[in-house]
Amino acid sequence: MAEATGAPRHLSAYSWRARLGVIVPPTNTVNEAEWARLMPEGTSFHTMRMSLHADTSSREGQRALHDDLDKAMAELVKADVDVIAYACTAGSMTHPPQSLPERMQAASGRTGLTTAAAIVTALDALAAKRLAVATPYHEKLDAHERHFLEGCGFEVLAIAGLGIGAGGPHEYVRIAQTPLDAVVAHARGVIQAARESGRPDALLISCTDFPTLPMIRKLEAEFGIPVISSNTATLWHALRLAGIRDDISAAGRLFERMGAAG
Repeated sequence: MAEATGAPRHLSAYSWRARLGVIVPPTNTVNEAEWARLMPEGTSFHTMRMSLHADTSSREGQRALHDDLDKAMAELVKADVDVIAYACTAGSMTHPPQSLPERMQAASGRTGLTTAAAIVTALDALAAKRLAVATPYHEKLDAHERHFLEGCGFEVLAIAGLGIGAGGPHEYVRIAQTPLDAVVAHARGVIQAARESGRPDALLISCTDFPTLPMIRKLEAEFGIPVISSNTATLWHALRLAGIRDDISAAGRLFERMGAAG
């Protein structure tokens, strides 16, 4: 059910309540497909593609990321979006997590967010501190994600990837090709490993190009804990920042907290 609203924000047949801008890596074909199944009435999202910046540890890497983000945001601003999301998990994992969103907002004049910052915000909203993390990545990117999450105060009980990308960036197109039953099997393995070390508060399924949405409710029922993905966390946070707090519980427990304070 749509949340009651006042005067329309935009003169539009489709986005009178809110208009989201999204920046995704060039080969990503999952983010838009999953968001399209969840957008509340009166909202829309509009996408720009940008070169992949998986390694932003160097000053040169950060400068290249910022330059490309600035160009993409300048185009999205022309569509009068209210919020701009950089929907790339590994490429947005910087400390502190709000540093890149703050820079995006300063550069674009629009509220900025990243998938990494959205994940942190979503996990905090769920009071989840002990994590099981399933990714499609290779070991180096998994280590990068563990470092980021632990630096944000989370305990990573287990993290495992499918090894995609170990042979080079050209492999990343395979992430979106992962069958849903393989995602479920991977999640089960990570949960089992996590439970050998403790009791996870949540399962995080990482990467905005990793198909997960149809399985989230099933996995929550099976594991008895919240399950969030990069895409659900990013959309949840973007909608909240745009003032949209509809209950979209079909996407998991996280969306049952749309109306929660914070």
